[in-house]
Amino acid sequence: MTKKVEQPAVSENYEQIVELSNRCTRSIVAVIDTIASRGGFRGEELATIGQLRDQGISLIQLIEEEQGATAQGASE
Repeated sequence: MTKKVEQPAVSENYEQIVELSNRCTRSIVAVIDTIASRGGFRGEELATIGQLRDQGISLIQLIEEEQGATAQGASE
């Protein structure tokens, strides 16, 4: 006998947090890319800025994966 595991209900606040995080992170990456293309960072700042950009990209990917899994679960 297979037992169905129910997913906990996702609060509206959680979904708003995820959406806002997604938009903010995309904006942060866009700002970093724009400033970098204009030479707006000093050399000693580049490592930190690069880490921030990489963290933003990682967060965007996690959100997209989660949204994809949620959408797939809802369609089943």
